[in-house]
This record gives sequence, C-alpha cells and structure tokens, in this order.
Amino acid sequence: MVERRLDPRAIPRHVAVIMDGNGRWAEARGLSRIEGHRQGLDSVRAVVRAAHELGVGTLTLYAFSLENWNRPKSEVDELMRLLERYVDAELAEVHRNGIRVRTIGRLDRLPASVCEKLVQARALTCDNREMQLVFAVSYGGRAEIVDAAKRLLHDAEVGKVDPEQLDEKTFAAYLYDPEVSDPDLLIRTGGESRVSNFLLWQIAYTEFYVSAVRWPDFRKSHLVEAIVDYQGRERRYGLTGLQVRS
Repeated sequence: MVERRLDPRAIPRHVAVIMDGNGRWAEARGLSRIEGHRQGLDSVRAVVRAAHELGVGTLTLYAFSLENWNRPKSEVDELMRLLERYVDAELAEVHRNGIRVRTIGRLDRLPASVCEKLVQARALTCDNREMQLVFAVSYGGRAEIVDAAKRLLHDAEVGKVDPEQLDEKTFAAYLYDPEVSDPDLLIRTGGESRVSNFLLWQIAYTEFYVSAVRWPDFRKSHLVEAIVDYQGRERRYGLTGLQVRS
C-alpha cells in the first residue's frame, strides 16, 4: 500500500492541482462533457478531505481558467453552477475542519451569484488556520503578472514604489494573493504535460508530477502517490546536490 511509504514529516506545504481530463473521461463513456465536470466535483471533495487529513498546508485548485471563458456557453454555465454547488454543499465541513478559503483570478468576470458565494466562503473561514484552500477561478498566470505590473506601475507613478529598488520580493507583493507561498508540488491529472498558464510566477522551483488518471477518477490514493514521488526527489533550487546536503 503506497500510503505506508509516505513520510508524514515531509508533506509538501503547498500542493497545486491542474484538474484535467473531465471531458475525455466523459467522452470515453459516451457521456456529455458536462457529466464529466459533475463527476469531477466528487474528486474535489475527496482531494480536499485527503489533503487536510495528510497535513498539506495549502491546496490550490485550478478551477476555471481565463481561457475557459471561450468554451460553449452551456459548459461555462454548468461550471459556474458546479462551483456554487460545491460551496453550498461543502462549506460547512470545510469550515468545521479549520480550512480557510481563498480565491485568485479576475473575479470581476464571474456571475454575481458565484462572486457572492465565494465572498461568503472567504468571510466565514477567514480565521481558520489548519489548511488553506485556494480556488484559481477566472485565472491566468500571464494575466496575474500583467495585473501585478499595472498595480505596481500605478504605485510607482504616485511615489509609493521606487523603480530602482524593484526586486522579486517587491513585485511578488502585487500578485493576487502574496500571502500564499509558492507551491512545492504541482500535480496535473489526465496525462497531459502542460503548465496551461497556471501560477507562472510561483512555480519557478516547483516539482511537477503528471498523473495519467483523469480528474473524475482521482482520489486520495493518487494524491498519496504524487506526494510519495515528491518525497523521493532532491530540491536543489539551482544549487548542486552537494551544496543542498552540506
């Protein structure tokens, strides 16, 4: 059993997940893509619970990208309804487990009802400290960097920032949620090996793990497999192995 190989002392602080494969899962079964998204909601529940049980500090889920707005309206509408349904069904348990809900993305593009649900979730859980659950919604990594640059340029124009003193730490403070640490582990389900415009600034030294399992089938055992694989790696951050170990 893979969980026996898990080192509870070396759980990644921050796990990010690109939840891919809903459509292909459905098509392989002769179902609509929307049915794949509905089944994927069960995986969200399972993985949030599993991450909490394993002691992950932050779990970021790529729930809806900026590019996803270009999908058929019926599919977009269903994805929005599913996000609302998750909050309605799971928020009480999330709160009871001490999980804080956070959001990143261009949230002004979301339907008002979805925004309201997310605002309620953030407000209810804002004092929780056991785990952070971050939903990347209407999110794009390039857009985040552009939006950060716009805010920084505005502050430079009014004298709040000295361009000559600009460094990575200063720039990172203008990202959507600078309080959230960079991911230690990025999991992509569905077998594809793409970053898909996700957390481009934050994943500079993140470990990648690609799972062939499509998102609707992804459960705790698959999360454990990814973490066990992560624990077998040596993170060097540009140094040599000898430097890291010394």
